[in-house]
Amino acid sequence: MSRGKGGQCTVEHVLIPAPFAAVSSPEPDLPDQAQPLSADAALRRRWVTAACMIAIFMPAVESTLVATAMPTIVSDLGGFGLYGWVFSAYLLTSAITTPIYGRLADIYGRKRVFFAGTGLFLLSSVACGFAWGMVPLVIFRTLQGMGAGALLAIPFTIVGDLYDRNERARMQGWLSGVWGIASICGPLLGAFIVQYLSWPLVFWINLPIGLAAVALFSLYFDERLETRRHEVDYPGAALLVLGIGASMIALVQWRNLTGETIVFLLVTGAIGLAALTAHERRAKEPIVPFRLWHRPVIAIGDFGGLTIGMVLMGVTAFLPIYVQGAMGLGPMVAGMVIGAQSMSWSLAGIAAGWVMVRTSYRTAGVIGALSLTVGTAMLIALDPARGALWAISGACIVGIGMGFCNTTFLVSVQMSVGWNERGVATSSVLFMRPLGQMVGAALGGAILNLGIQRYAPEAAATVDRLFDPGLRKGLGAADVAHLSEAIAQSLHEVYIIGCLAALVTLAMVLKLPAGLSPARPANNT
Repeated sequence: MSRGKGGQCTVEHVLIPAPFAAVSSPEPDLPDQAQPLSADAALRRRWVTAACMIAIFMPAVESTLVATAMPTIVSDLGGFGLYGWVFSAYLLTSAITTPIYGRLADIYGRKRVFFAGTGLFLLSSVACGFAWGMVPLVIFRTLQGMGAGALLAIPFTIVGDLYDRNERARMQGWLSGVWGIASICGPLLGAFIVQYLSWPLVFWINLPIGLAAVALFSLYFDERLETRRHEVDYPGAALLVLGIGASMIALVQWRNLTGETIVFLLVTGAIGLAALTAHERRAKEPIVPFRLWHRPVIAIGDFGGLTIGMVLMGVTAFLPIYVQGAMGLGPMVAGMVIGAQSMSWSLAGIAAGWVMVRTSYRTAGVIGALSLTVGTAMLIALDPARGALWAISGACIVGIGMGFCNTTFLVSVQMSVGWNERGVATSSVLFMRPLGQMVGAALGGAILNLGIQRYAPEAAATVDRLFDPGLRKGLGAADVAHLSEAIAQSLHEVYIIGCLAALVTLAMVLKLPAGLSPARPANNT
């Protein structure tokens, strides 16, 4: 290790997975073509792929699992005002660390960095289960998100290394299926845990899953390092944390901060992001690849990931609040609503791969964006009198949109770059969607809290009791009706934001080049 220009460290190593070198390091400007694998290498690739899917399952299941359990957690720990922070803190740190882990994996090796991130994720998951209040829970979720960045970046990078162009679209469908299956299991499992067991288990369940992934990587994933000069963009990583972190804290916690503090955070965030933009233009290996956004398909894929992330959190984070708070239904029903969205997401993600190959990225993207728009419009029209079926239908249509859009954006970006840029391009997509989820959670939480203060200011202190069936019975009928109406009114405004984000997504996918698909790639798109 040596010191490079501007005080940056340089490391003279590059990762190549030993048993898969034949398929993981073709010339960057040549078509991706897999070379024949030996029986042993083929077996190892299958087990490593399984390990990647298991690893992806953990962050995939996390949001829906915790979202289903949050009403019960709030009723136990209190602190409803920090509801949005439980999601935002996790999503903020996972989004920021995703590109950082991706770059570190190129330098120090996939396995080593994966083990470090997974260890942090599992330890903080244990700590979340022991949280004694909302503030400690937010702190532990912050650490959990710092570990989750490795689970998002590295498995997708490894799978991208192992498969050629013809197989990659199919594998993304399988990975989307894993995400969908996790999202189906999350709400149902979360509802079962909080109703029949204890809510800390929603965090502790990560332990056996994570240890299984670590064991498979240890047994079947071998690496060797070849010499090449590499720069670690530490200043870029620091500016990324400063710019995004300060801006999001101001957005999420504006109700609990003084005006001077809000201004300070916003100015700090703006300066950090401006400095990041200027620095990354000069960096040889930037953390955030702004130069790739000159290519329309990559820019659309990245910013589309941002907007669908906003839509996703409007459903997964806040629909259980509507079902339990405004409708007065139990956590099991809330889990069924989110499960319907997840099932449709899983099936639509697989279907998107089929549609893309036979038509185009634009066709698949339009199907997804229209579904998001229709689904969020149904949620805007949601009313307790319509019952759970209306909520399930709206969530299901949103899931179809998520499956089509998510798979389309990821595949189109991966297919639009050469081998030597695929890792950083993939990380950019994986960075933007959780960033959108964080923004959606922050905006939704702020709108929800503000709405309750506006529609039921005298009863805001008792809103926590609405989500516990036993405590809810202790409230008067008039208080329950008043609070339920306040929550319903506030969440309608949250869903309006989600619908606007869906419309922006539709406008973007319409700008995808006509006829472009995995079967008909184009250069510099």
